[in-house]
Amino acid sequence: MEKRIPSKTKRTQRDYTLGFKLAVVAQVEKGELTYKQAQHKYGIQGRSTVLVWLRKHGQLDWTQTGAQMTPSKETPEQKIKRLEQKIRDMDDLHLIYHEMLKRIDKECGTFLSKKAFVGTARALQATKKLSLSRACTLYGISRQAVYQRLARYQCRIQQLEPVKALVQELRRFMPRLGTRKLYYLLKPKLVELGIKLGRDGLFDYLRHQKMLVKPKISYTKTTHSKHWMRKYPNLTQDIQLNRPEQVYASDITYVQSHEGVHYLSLTTDAYSRKIMGYELSREMKTTDVVKALRMSIKARQSNEPLIHHSDRGSQYCASLYQSELQKHAITPSMTDGYDCYQNALAERVNGILKQEFLVHKCQSFDELKQLVKESVAIYNQLRPHLSLGMQTPEQVHKKASVEGTLA
Repeated sequence: MEKRIPSKTKRTQRDYTLGFKLAVVAQVEKGELTYKQAQHKYGIQGRSTVLVWLRKHGQLDWTQTGAQMTPSKETPEQKIKRLEQKIRDMDDLHLIYHEMLKRIDKECGTFLSKKAFVGTARALQATKKLSLSRACTLYGISRQAVYQRLARYQCRIQQLEPVKALVQELRRFMPRLGTRKLYYLLKPKLVELGIKLGRDGLFDYLRHQKMLVKPKISYTKTTHSKHWMRKYPNLTQDIQLNRPEQVYASDITYVQSHEGVHYLSLTTDAYSRKIMGYELSREMKTTDVVKALRMSIKARQSNEPLIHHSDRGSQYCASLYQSELQKHAITPSMTDGYDCYQNALAERVNGILKQEFLVHKCQSFDELKQLVKESVAIYNQLRPHLSLGMQTPEQVHKKASVEGTLA
C-alpha cells in the first residue's frame, strides 16, 4: 500500500529526493495525475509544493494559474473525437482477433478463443453492434458462463489492486526496475497480504496495467584509444574472483541535461558490483576522471592486492592517472583494443544507471549531479542483483568484511 506522510510530521524540500520529485513531475505531465492528486496520493505537504516542482523541473509551461493549470495540446472536443475513433478501431480489431483465435484453436488445439470471447462480446455489446445474448447464441455458450467469468475476473482484479500501489512505491526510487527484481522485493509483502501471485502472474498483471519496462537501446563511443601513451595488458581474462576489492572496473559514459552533454566516471568493484567511486564532469579530463579513482581508493576496506581494469582511453593511460595507481600499489589492466566485452561489468553498470535511474532529463549540471549521487546510493543499497543471488552490492561487500574476507 502507498505510504502516506503523517499530517503532523513537518517536512521540508530537503526531505524529498530529487529522483522522487522528478518521478512525480513526470506523472503529472503525462496526465496520469493532477498536481493536487499527486500531492494527496503521496502525502506531500504544502498547498503548492508539487506546483513548485513542476515549475522548476517540468518541461511544460506551469506559470499559468486557475483552470489553465493542466496544460493540454488538444481541445476536449478533439479528445472525444480521437477516443471515439479509437473505440471504433478497437472493435474492428476484436472482430479480427475472434477469427484469428478460432483459426489458432483449430490448427493448434488450444482454447484461446473461449478466453478471448468474453472480452470481444462485451466490446461488441458496448458499441451496440451485437448484443451479448446474440453473441452467446452464435458462439454456443450461455450468458451465465460469461457473467461467471466476469465475476471471477473482477474478483481477481480487486485482489490484485494492492499490487499496483506496491509496484509504484518501489518505482518511485527505482523507476525502471525489472519485473524479476520487483517480484523478489514484493514477494514478502504479497505473502503478508495473502495475495497469491507468481512471477509469471506479475508479468501478466504489469502487462495488463501497461507497467512493463520497455528496454532502451543507445550507444555513444566515449573511448579514444589511438594515442601514443603506454597501454597495459589485460590481466582479468583468466582471473577467478573470490573477494571484494580484488578487481576494480572503470569506465566513462555520457549523460545529458538541458545544459548539454556531461560525462560520468565510475569505478566498480567486480566481485560485489558496488560502485566504489564516481565523478560527474563537464569534460572528459584526466583531472576529473582521477577523482572517481581517489574516491574508490578512499572507500577501500583492505590492503589486499588490487587490479584496476579499464579500456585504453587516454584518460586512463595518462601519467596523472597511472601515478595515482602506482602511489597506492594498484596494478593496471586494460582491454585489448576497443573491445567493450572485455570491460563488460563497467558497461553493464553504466547501462543500469542510465536505463533504470537517470531516466529523467535534468535542467542543469548541478541538478544532474544530485540525481547521480542519489542514484548511486540506491543502486548500492537497495537494488538486488541476479548475479549476487538477489542481494544488494552493499550487502555483499559488507558481508565479506564481517566474515573476514577483507582484512
